This record gives sequence, structure tokens and C-alpha cells, in this order.
Amino acid sequence: MTEISMTVNGKAVKADVPDNTLLVEYIREHLRLTGTHVGCDTSQCGACVVHVDGKAMKSCTMLAASADGADVTTIEGIADGGLHPMQTAFKENHGLQCGFCTPGMIMTATDMVKRYQADGKELTEDAIRHELEGNICRCTGYHNIVKAITDGASKMTNA
Repeated sequence: MTEISMTVNGKAVKADVPDNTLLVEYIREHLRLTGTHVGCDTSQCGACVVHVDGKAMKSCTMLAASADGADVTTIEGIADGGLHPMQTAFKENHGLQCGFCTPGMIMTATDMVKRYQADGKELTEDAIRHELEGNICRCTGYHNIVKAITDGASKMTNA
């Protein structure tokens, strides 16, 4: 057992967990934050993406103990009183169908937009598609996801 403590969505949490507990398991099973999904367990699909210390990470291949002392944000923690601009953009641009991949897509997208804005780089359609290579959607064909991220990026800039 390992004692871990971290901040999750702005709240300090602490627990004793088996050494082999994945971060996604800790988030879903111990904290009951079920927006972070387990899609593949092999770091292929991106449904489990969360932000660890401000960076998008696949939580299915990260041990919870590795996040000890970290600031973790899940899909439940990105909005402040209402939908995050990227969540609104996914809704308005039909960037989801079944919704299973959506939390990971949104977490990847918000990280992507923040990095591109910080670097002063243009977030093109090609760049978005390249950045999404680690996220799989089995329903939409990505066209509306790319539209949603483009729209969400403009809303994050204006927010």
C-alpha cells in the first residue's frame, strides 16, 4: 500500500492505495468521478485523458502513486459554474455521438488550445488532427470534433 495525496479538481484528497493502482482507477473507483473513461487499458484510445499539473495525460497508464503531490483535473473539474467553452463548442458543433470518447477529447483539446495559445502558434485543422492522433472516436469520423475544437479555441481566446 502507498499513501498518496493530491489535489483533484481543486480539492485535496488522500488515500492508501495498492501500489499497482492506476490513476484512472483511483479517479473512478475511489473518488467516484466517472467522467474519465476506461476505453482500452493500453493508452491507445485517449478516453482516460486528464490534466496532471496542467498537462494532458492518459490516466490508464499512469500509477496513482506517480501523481502523488500533483494537481489533477478531470472533465468534472474544467467547468466553473457552467459548461467550459470547449464543452459548449462540442455541444453546438455536434462533436459527439455516443459520448464515450468526449471527455478525453475535451481534455486533450483544452490542453492543445492552451499550448498553442501560449506559444502564439496558429491552431490549424491539420494541427488539430495531428494532436488528436492519440484519441479514438468510433462514431463521428472526426469532422465535427475538429470543428468543435476550432470553435472552442476561439471561445477560449475570448473567455
